[in-house]
Amino acid sequence: MHNSLLFCQPILYTHPIHCRLQCRASASVTVSVPRRETDPKKRVVITGMGLASVFGNDVDKFYDRLLEGKSGIGLIDRFETSNFPTRIGGQIKDFSSEGYIDSKNDMKLDDCWKYCLVGGKKALENAGLGVGTAEHKKINKSRAGVLVGSGMGGVDTLFKGINTLIDSGYQELSPNLIPYMATNIGSALLGIDIGFLGPTYSISTACATSNYCFHAAANHIKKGTVDVMLAGGTEACIVPAGLTGFVACRALSQRNDDPATASRPWDKERDGFVMGEGSGVLVMESLEHAMKRDAPIIAEYLGGAINCDAYHITDPRADGLGVSNCIKQGLENAGVAPEEVNYINAHATSTLMGDLAEINALKKVFKNTSEIKINGTKSMIGHCLGAAGGMEAIATIKAITTGWLHPTINQFNIDPIVELDTVPNKKQEHEVNVAISNSFGFGGHNAVVVFAPFEA
Repeated sequence: MHNSLLFCQPILYTHPIHCRLQCRASASVTVSVPRRETDPKKRVVITGMGLASVFGNDVDKFYDRLLEGKSGIGLIDRFETSNFPTRIGGQIKDFSSEGYIDSKNDMKLDDCWKYCLVGGKKALENAGLGVGTAEHKKINKSRAGVLVGSGMGGVDTLFKGINTLIDSGYQELSPNLIPYMATNIGSALLGIDIGFLGPTYSISTACATSNYCFHAAANHIKKGTVDVMLAGGTEACIVPAGLTGFVACRALSQRNDDPATASRPWDKERDGFVMGEGSGVLVMESLEHAMKRDAPIIAEYLGGAINCDAYHITDPRADGLGVSNCIKQGLENAGVAPEEVNYINAHATSTLMGDLAEINALKKVFKNTSEIKINGTKSMIGHCLGAAGGMEAIATIKAITTGWLHPTINQFNIDPIVELDTVPNKKQEHEVNVAISNSFGFGGHNAVVVFAPFEA
């Protein structure tokens, strides 16, 4: 009788939905109860967002276009593609850095770093910390850092440098070749421009880069070494070497006759991903620091996790084991039970194996998926590689703040194995309780981040 007795123990959470009782056995077996961080010095909040995208440099307009279900994919016209089997991409056109990069640097910087500087500075502005403002001057710069990564870095700079070497000899190489092609230079340039003296570096884990940066930036804050971090990703690899490199991997869609429908996650007729480009940057702060300066708190970063498939250089594990473990670890780190998650911004690249591996992983973690909605931002903007997680984090946070999920477009004939609501073709109203955003990269790099509405 004694061992079969049950009693109820309250769970301490910050969100109203968590104010409930959970019963557990009083015997020797103890049920693990997830607990969220309560220390304001260790709670991490999002106070600003900035980006550069195929839909422009304004976060609200970017999300409006996503909600409309508009595709940003079209024919590439930046260089000659007529001999390539893939001629489409999410190419940014008419990009403007006015007000964020001086004209001299704008002429010589690789687009990758332009996107980084614009996205980062706009995020600071959004957080009320714009360069030159009184709030920016008040920041303890030694406790503020930058962690914006890139999967490929200044690939166009490298490509042009090689051509110059072949055509004209080493004497004609730019002295900026080495610094402007290195993957760390985006964070460095941003740090120089805004004067942040804290940890400033880059992480490069292919398409998982941005989420790795969020995870690391949050850890700096939680350890108490910084108050503010600019974190995210940037990428500009729609150049001949970048495009044809992925063509050689047989990873890209060849639906050149209908670019708008080329990126179709989970659809049975998907034939590969579509390259995109841009940047996505968040301002992450300790709750204590944000409250002291009366910052506009947008959402809360609850936690995350990173791991590796240790399986194959390009292919994911079909059973999704590495991914499912990463999600479980991320939820545990965030103090979240799987039952609390009701929205997932999926990696969803539109590749044959990748999409199903992710679905298999989700089914391992979430036993009841009836309340969960998932969507694929890449269906409209393409796969922005190292910047993908940054832009998708912004989409995830906008879903939290607006109560609307953008659709996954091009859902014509969904693979029957999916069995989840992919928000097909039309936006849906949905109150997000807890959201996760997934990113996975070549080399088996997995990264999951967890966001939720902010509750004081």
